[in-house]
Order: sequence, then structure tokens, then C-alpha cells
Amino acid sequence: MNIFRKAVDTILPPKCSVCSKLAASSEGIGISLPEGMNLCFDCLSDIVPNPVDKRWMLCLSEPYSEDPYPSLALYMPFNYEGFFSRAVPVMKFQSRREIASFMGNILGELMKSDGITGDLIVPVALSRARLLERGFNQAGAIAESVSSVMGIPAAEDVLIRTRETLRQTEIVDKMNRGANVDRAFAVNDEWDIKGNKIILIDDVATTGNTLHSAAQALYEAGAASVLCCAVCGNRYSSNAEVF
Repeated sequence: MNIFRKAVDTILPPKCSVCSKLAASSEGIGISLPEGMNLCFDCLSDIVPNPVDKRWMLCLSEPYSEDPYPSLALYMPFNYEGFFSRAVPVMKFQSRREIASFMGNILGELMKSDGITGDLIVPVALSRARLLERGFNQAGAIAESVSSVMGIPAAEDVLIRTRETLRQTEIVDKMNRGANVDRAFAVNDEWDIKGNKIILIDDVATTGNTLHSAAQALYEAGAASVLCCAVCGNRYSSNAEVF
């Protein structure tokens, strides 16, 4: 099979799954990629995590005095730029699950190296309409890979969407993003998460309102703690991220 693959690659060199440039050979890049994914050297060189002390922040970019969980933390190791600003739209709108798996692998490795632990990994839930549109939940695919790397179980059906919401990027006034996702999540009645330390996963975070709303549902269902984690984000861009 490897000989056949090399022969095909010689005749039809693979293109980068993110930017469509000529991809680097698997031997040349020195890292393992999910099946069906290729990356060029330009995209690979963009995947540089922030320093450890820059990966942690409060979940909400605009804290408010009535917040029942004011110290809710967000772990976010990458900025939404370069590779990630190209890869996230491709992942979501071209239904490229392998890109989500790759993001989960690198997120999981960083979380493990930074000593993050928990009892259960839970992805942010998509609405039924968004799930049908995309074909898969990118947060769920990321969570699945994080689970494999960290050896912590993941469950995609813990959280459910209780109502349809607008895409966060459709709301120009960021102060209104909290209202858009307020009470938009609940915990599935089939799950008992009382006393569990939950790692909550999403792909992109900016204002943090989506993660905050999901975390609130988990706390109200009895979770002992919730750590919000996103692959990337940029709190200072204006609707540059894709939700």
C-alpha cells in the first residue's frame, strides 16, 4: 500500500488540505497527520502556540457583575490567525473532519504538557439545523481527538441545544452575543455528571459567551468544575472568527 501511495503521489502530488498549495511529504514534515490530510510547509510553519502564560484567561472578554461564575477560566493556546484563520472555515464549511481531528491532536498534546486533567471531555453542542448543514460537529471531532491523546473519556451527547441561535458573527454588537446564547444549552437527562471535573471543548472562542453558557448548564447539572478550552481565538478582531 505504501509503495502504491508513493507512486500515486509522484504522479499526482498531494495538495495542502487547508490552502491547496503543494503539500509536504509525510517523511519531510516529521509529524503524524490524520488519514486524508496533507499540509504544506507554509501552513505547518504557522502552527506556533502562544507562550504558556498567554494561553490562560477569563472565559468572558467582557465580565459583568451578576455573573454566577466570574472566575470561569478559558484555555486557548493559539490565536485565530495564519493557519487557523484559513483552516477553520475549510473545516466547517467544507465538512473536513480530518482538520478537526488534527486540531484536536495538537490541542490535546498541549493540554497534556500543561498538566490539564479532568474526568470527562464534553464538546459544545451544535443545533440540529447547524449539524445537518455541516454534517458533523467540529467541536465533537476535536474533543474525540483530545480524548485519544489525553486518555480521558469524551461524550458528545452530554450537552444539547435547547433552542436555535444566530451565528455569533451575525451579531455586530458583541454586548448582545451573551443574550444570543443565554440558556441555549442543557444537560441530557441520560447523563449524571454530578461531581465530575469537566473539560469543555470548542474550536474558536472570542467573547467567550458560548462557552460560558454551556459551562453554566454543566454547573447547574452538578459538575464539580468546568474548564473551558478552545483551539484558537482572537478577542480583538471584529467578526474575523467563524462560528
